[in-house]
Amino acid sequence: MAAGVGPGAAAAPGWAEWQSSEPYTLGVEEEVMLLKPGDWGLAQRIADVLDALPEGMRTYVGAETHASAIELQTDPHGTVRETAAQLRRLRSDVAGGLERLELTAAAAGTHATAVWSETEITPAERYRQIHRTMRELAAREPTYALHVHVGVRHPERAIDLYNRMRAHLPTLLALSGNSPYWQGRDAGFASTRTVLWHAFPRTGMPRRWLAYDEWVEAVDLQIRAGALPEPTFLWWDVRPQPRHGTVEVRVMDAQTRVEDTAALVALVQSIARLELEEGYVSGTIVGAEEVLAENRFIAARDGMRAQLIDTTQERLRPVGDVLEDLLQAAAPHAEALGCADALADVRRLAADPGAERQRREAAQRGDLSETVAALAGQFLA
Repeated sequence: MAAGVGPGAAAAPGWAEWQSSEPYTLGVEEEVMLLKPGDWGLAQRIADVLDALPEGMRTYVGAETHASAIELQTDPHGTVRETAAQLRRLRSDVAGGLERLELTAAAAGTHATAVWSETEITPAERYRQIHRTMRELAAREPTYALHVHVGVRHPERAIDLYNRMRAHLPTLLALSGNSPYWQGRDAGFASTRTVLWHAFPRTGMPRRWLAYDEWVEAVDLQIRAGALPEPTFLWWDVRPQPRHGTVEVRVMDAQTRVEDTAALVALVQSIARLELEEGYVSGTIVGAEEVLAENRFIAARDGMRAQLIDTTQERLRPVGDVLEDLLQAAAPHAEALGCADALADVRRLAADPGAERQRREAAQRGDLSETVAALAGQFLA
């Protein structure tokens, strides 16, 4: 019997068969911008970069929709420490390859001065299909995200985690906001990436599902009808990933420094264990679809200055207070997972998040291209 299918139910389609993985194992996907060191603009050279990579690296480095982006992908790991160590190695290896092409790299949610007219689409068929179906939405300025996979053994547990993780997405977004600039100006958001990306369909805060089979049928209907080629064309902020046996958290901006990525990965892993072992969030907030969507917008706009809607007290509450309560509840789980040090680093990131650092750099340097140069300088820090 296929995973997640009960007695008397039809067999799950092949794509939905759950590939069981060890609980709380981790995988990270990091979208990185390609840069020209001379003027610090985007380099539309993904094809050149992939061709120049050694054969052994091609498993870990891939294309994205835009020709100025690459994606770094780690192996599955049991700990945050192992995950962060591989990500550092991948950044270093990629930086060495880019240097030979007279290019460099940086990580943030958006490039501060990019404009749509300079955007090129990666020539691979998947991205051509995105361009055909999304039309000129696909040719907007590129955005760069951080995706964290958490292993779950059984699909019903995965759906439970998916439902519960939705309540934490605004906090994760506020903490990770690292894209204040758009087309050469301050857009007023901590995560401009979030609002740009939301122009695509099948993005944003997804709804709750009562069972894995319900989610499978809703997705498979779109595939059977020919509206979607396969389920990874659903780009929600969090989604089940049957082929990996994971729940994938996709709401966060790419982080400039690996240490910030490690802190976020530790938080996601600790939340996963907290929710599946204890059931931390209440059913009230899990089911409050409009509140979750509004909190997502507030978090994208205000970052760690956000005041989120508290459904229990029916008032606005500082996201910093929400985060502190979460960190205290998650601390025993971080100890069990071996990521207590990385989780403690979340407080440092909360006190000085990426968007605020970029704004400070811009104020000091007075030139957004120099702000991008500063991001590149921290890529291997």
